[in-house]
Amino acid sequence: MLKAARWIFAALTLIWLLPGAKAAEALSEIRIDWATYNPVSMVLKQRGLLEKEFSKDGISIVWVQSAGSNKALEFLNAGSIDFGSTAGSAALVAKINGNPIKSIYVYSRPEWTALVTGKDSKIASVADLKGKRVAVTRGTDPHIFLVRALLGAGLSEKDITPVLLQHADGKTALIRGDVDAWAGLDPMMAQAEIEDGAKLFYRKPDANTFGILNVREQFLKDHPDIVRRVLATYEEARKYSLANYDELKKVFIGVTKLPDNIVDKQLKERTELTHSRIATPQRESMLAAGQALQQAGVIDAKVDVKAALDSLIDDQVPLPVN
Repeated sequence: MLKAARWIFAALTLIWLLPGAKAAEALSEIRIDWATYNPVSMVLKQRGLLEKEFSKDGISIVWVQSAGSNKALEFLNAGSIDFGSTAGSAALVAKINGNPIKSIYVYSRPEWTALVTGKDSKIASVADLKGKRVAVTRGTDPHIFLVRALLGAGLSEKDITPVLLQHADGKTALIRGDVDAWAGLDPMMAQAEIEDGAKLFYRKPDANTFGILNVREQFLKDHPDIVRRVLATYEEARKYSLANYDELKKVFIGVTKLPDNIVDKQLKERTELTHSRIATPQRESMLAAGQALQQAGVIDAKVDVKAALDSLIDDQVPLPVN
């Protein structure tokens, strides 16, 4: 009897010392981003839904703003956030480059990027970008969109002069005339279009990849139930946003201070919130982007893009039944 008791105690001690069990017990905060390119995240934050969900566990929520997919991915790679909002294509490239993340949720289907030029510009096609200065944020969907557009016109980044700026600074550079064109991102793109007469001279909605929520691999491994609860709460925010446009718009304006017509252009015309699960359309969109980048030489020819995509996506975290 005594030996059995000792064996049970030893087994329980071993379980306690396992990294996953110990980490789950020690979790005191969840670090998650919000972004103006992810409207659902803004509603999630404003309504305090995660705070309500985890208050009973004594787990606090730490919010970090991401200015672009590149920043969200930097934060995830550094371990400074646990969940980050990106474009699907950006997440795939990051995964190929060694960022230990899993894509687990869809927060939007946007047309959030296009190629933009000033109101008086004579640029009318992608081919006209040859030899021109183009503002772009590397590691984001606008950057990948630009690379694919150039490829389609028989050009590459070597045929232009990329000017590396974060999205908001790219918009400012375009309006000032410091660059000839800009790989834009909403809401800055909508603002430039309405307030400054900027022209979206190249649009291709299908080449905009879905908005994807990612989690650090280790966090998912250590806290699968926490991840499930975060996604269930995200779903609550997405459904609320879908059913309450006026509230979504109010939250968006409250954060960005942008006027109604700019917000309507992004949210009504160029943002769809009807998706949540990573399924065939999202996989196909990300795979097409990865293959195009490989064709353009951005991704090494030896990389198995499909295998990388399969490694990136984790669609096993359950979502609430509609």
